[in-house]
Amino acid sequence: MLPPTMTCIEISTPGDCDVLKPATRPLPAAGPGQVLIKVAAAGINRPDVLQRQGAYPAPPGASDLPGLEVSGTIAALGQGVTQWALGDSVCALCAGGGYAEYVAVDARHCLPIPDDLHFPDAAALPETLFTVWHNVFERGGLKAGEKFLVHGGASGIGTTAIQLAKALGAKVFATAGGAAKCEACVKLGADRAIDYQTEDFVEVIKAECGGKGVDVILDMVGGDYLPRNVKCLGFDGRLVNIAFMKGPVAEMNMMPVMLRRLTLTGSTLRPQSDDAKARMAQGLRQHVWPLVAAGSVRPLIHAEFPLAQAAEAHRLMESNTHVGKIVLTV
Repeated sequence: MLPPTMTCIEISTPGDCDVLKPATRPLPAAGPGQVLIKVAAAGINRPDVLQRQGAYPAPPGASDLPGLEVSGTIAALGQGVTQWALGDSVCALCAGGGYAEYVAVDARHCLPIPDDLHFPDAAALPETLFTVWHNVFERGGLKAGEKFLVHGGASGIGTTAIQLAKALGAKVFATAGGAAKCEACVKLGADRAIDYQTEDFVEVIKAECGGKGVDVILDMVGGDYLPRNVKCLGFDGRLVNIAFMKGPVAEMNMMPVMLRRLTLTGSTLRPQSDDAKARMAQGLRQHVWPLVAAGSVRPLIHAEFPLAQAAEAHRLMESNTHVGKIVLTV
């Protein structure tokens, strides 16, 4: 028997971490094509912070609660759902609503949890894997034998991108701040970690690649990194932006884009259609899930907090001292 209400974390008003408040709401219903998940854990992501600050509103029709990825068990099936059964252990990409005891999600956006993976680890998979798969491999077209640079290598996205790119045969470079974070990147599979506090990544890439540059760059920094990224790309190179932590505006010389046939692209995940996310999930299940099941790609968990301490989890996220993912447990 499902309860009529649930505990969740609301954004009481846009602002700092303390605006995240525990609340009680009616249980969401599983609509057609959806499943209701009893949440065991929820991942913390940068878009959650932006939403809390009022800079990244939920798309139309999505829950106003933060939380873009969860793990748990299926508690109810919506009309037409046949690929899942009650009690199945899944992790899922959410359009919102993950900071709660229950969340309704598109059944096609769920993935099975490997037998040896605990719920907190599984909750750290969907947002990062969907993002990395779509941007690095679908948009960026990274192939085995190519060279890949990821900025923010110690972040949740970065630690996932390093592992996945390495597992699929790329040579991997990563930037990170400080020796400890760079060491963590190398342990995860980076061939060379670049300490942006003491090294110029443009010069390091030039030296490491014999002046030819890398094939794909995944960047969430933006700002003055944009023209520097272009300098790091070889012929037919692809730059993929997923965020602009230093701002979306930069002055740059576009001539190399034409002369070296470069591609500048990017995307955001949350506003994309349910069908698009379902297609990504199929790609993950086919190409990436065997690597997860084999242990070649696993989330790096920095810290776990109970749901009621969501504000503390956000404070840690904003401190930029973490390596890997931060997770809420329910």
